[in-house]
Amino acid sequence: MRVIICGAGQVGYGIAERLSVEKNDVSVIDTSPELIHSVRDALDVRGFVGHGSHPDVLEAAGAENADMIIAATLHDEVNIVACEVAHALFNVPMKIARIRAQSYLQPHYQDLFSREHLPIDVIISPEMEVGEMVLRRIALPGATDVVRFANDKIAMVAIECLEECPVVHTGLSQLSELFPDLPSTVVGIVRDGKLFIPRSADQLAPGDLAYVVTTKEQVRRTLGLFGHDEPEATRIVVAGGGNIGLYVAKTIEQRQNRIKMKIVEASRERAVAIADQLRRTVVLNGSALDQKRLQEADIQDADLMVALTNNDQVNILSSVMAKRLGCKANLVLINNPAYQDLTKSLGLDAYVNPGAVTISRVLQHVRRGRIRAVHTIERGAAEIIEAEALETSPLVGVELRELDLPEGMRIGAIYRDGKVIMPSGGLKVRPKDRVVIFALADAVKHVEQMFRVSLEFF
Repeated sequence: MRVIICGAGQVGYGIAERLSVEKNDVSVIDTSPELIHSVRDALDVRGFVGHGSHPDVLEAAGAENADMIIAATLHDEVNIVACEVAHALFNVPMKIARIRAQSYLQPHYQDLFSREHLPIDVIISPEMEVGEMVLRRIALPGATDVVRFANDKIAMVAIECLEECPVVHTGLSQLSELFPDLPSTVVGIVRDGKLFIPRSADQLAPGDLAYVVTTKEQVRRTLGLFGHDEPEATRIVVAGGGNIGLYVAKTIEQRQNRIKMKIVEASRERAVAIADQLRRTVVLNGSALDQKRLQEADIQDADLMVALTNNDQVNILSSVMAKRLGCKANLVLINNPAYQDLTKSLGLDAYVNPGAVTISRVLQHVRRGRIRAVHTIERGAAEIIEAEALETSPLVGVELRELDLPEGMRIGAIYRDGKVIMPSGGLKVRPKDRVVIFALADAVKHVEQMFRVSLEFF
């Protein structure tokens, strides 16, 4: 696939890195010569210095033959115009734009991004995507990752197995016998830093990170069986009142009356601005690294510290300080992948990587076939994919036990006619079923082939 990426910042670089690893033909455009030099040096991509919205720059980057443009600069208007130019002059089939300003995203303006007005196929708002991820983590304490599929009916949760976890040292096949009414499937395990797909005879061990597919209704029970029955946080302190922090606070005010929130924001001007937009949330002006300011926010009595500033070091240190001061748990925003390996040793309970969230959203549209959703995990080591089965799919009409599936993939659940069905040997996939699959990186292409809109399997 030929892809043009406008913007070589954290979002653009992350997308370019992932797509280039998968042998796509990638061109990156940015106004910064330094960023383009670093992209050229580090990745197998072509780099162009210039404005992504300028026709001559897009032409030089190969827009005439491009399959997709991803406009991910820091400026919404540049992203919009880049997609407009790519459509009008070069007829690029797929146009994805990063939009940050919430004004563009209001539901009553949804016709703005249509073929008749602004021909953009997909709008990505990293702040909203990350905000929703943070909200899911807050709602499910104990889960280190949470993703929903199939109209929110299916959930994938990543759960750390604790020493007192009731299901450790038990064969996975025995779990279904011990809990026959629990619709949960362990599809992946991270042990000693290595990710693998378990067999039915394998056992979970303390310290494992288990990726479990279950129904929305059974997520809390599943967490409980893995030793996590932490109560939902009702007193939350947020570090950082930027776009993500404001989105989280506003949404909690709308959805949860019993949660009390306080925000610590370093900029006085920003603190005043967000205080005007919030009704029940207390906003304090000061640094999240100021111990006195955290104590003013009653951090010692808080259930959860959520660090959402745009500085990784501030997020990590303020979260560590919060727990030392008595806060029960923390959730940290971390952009730099190099810091993610330190989370456990520093006492960080969970983290969100904005780049991974955005890349997952883009991959949904890069993947060929009837792919409805994609979530990348463990820095691209695997993906959880929701795909729609077609008449031509080799999955259809064959009992699962008879399928010759590759080693690197496992079916987690099937969504059919509004109901969730857990996989079993005698189950047959039907056309239009939505299948949630856990696939290691090497098996992703195979998953794509299985859901391609073609007759190549006949």
